[in-house]
Amino acid sequence: MFFSGIADEAGEGIDVQIKAHKELGWEHIELRNIHGVNITDLCDETYEEVREKVKAGGLEVSDFGSQLCNWARPIIKHPDIDIEELQRAVPRMNELGCRFIRVMSYPNAGLPEAMWKKEVFKRMRKLVDIAEDHSIVLLHENCDGWAGQGPEQTLELVEAMNSSSFKLVWDTGNPVAHDQDAWKYYEEVRDHIAYVHIKDAVRCNGELNYTFPGEGEGKVKEVLSDLKNRGYHGGVSIEPHLAAIMHEGKKASSEEDSYQLYVEYGKRLMKIVENLE
Repeated sequence: MFFSGIADEAGEGIDVQIKAHKELGWEHIELRNIHGVNITDLCDETYEEVREKVKAGGLEVSDFGSQLCNWARPIIKHPDIDIEELQRAVPRMNELGCRFIRVMSYPNAGLPEAMWKKEVFKRMRKLVDIAEDHSIVLLHENCDGWAGQGPEQTLELVEAMNSSSFKLVWDTGNPVAHDQDAWKYYEEVRDHIAYVHIKDAVRCNGELNYTFPGEGEGKVKEVLSDLKNRGYHGGVSIEPHLAAIMHEGKKASSEEDSYQLYVEYGKRLMKIVENLE
């Protein structure tokens, strides 16, 4: 397995994001936001600057942390938003040699369960068709959306798409956040996992608190050990949530805090992997 990270948690600008990954000695980076703007939404001029800096830094892009079907796009949003974003992403992914792009499966917005499910499957099919046409892979994250409700729904969507262009990214911290059994969920879907996000958390008196990897209830060590023993060679990408939580609007107290926590998080993860049995 190789290491990567959702780089905007190290800092807002691409320079500091690259610096953190170079300090960790990593060869991969996961691009999401640059100064608060998603990699798929950057203007051409800014994107070109980012691309050149990433290449000059000798880094490979492991994944695009897109907004496709995510927590901010409930099922009542127009589907063209996601189609257009994926179409913008494809040429940028090709230029950066990136095969993976993260998706979710639309939070509900008051629709009956059957209608919500039907619309999710219909929309995802169109996105998968685009991915197949361009030889890229949609990675569905176990987070907000129909298929993030549990392993049964996740597997049903995977089986319905029935495509090498639709796989899973397993986030170790999300089951804790969603009151799910982290190990049971992982165990049932692991055959379809092509990428991993590492965050960890604990619940105390109903309050969710994010921790360093292996210190929470996300079964980080157990998952990584199992992946290793199963011959997993994919990416393991950190998303600390310690200094900032982008989707909750929580900003870091300082850029230095973000950077230092990110690097420390990466070092601790490497130590865990080094000691895996």
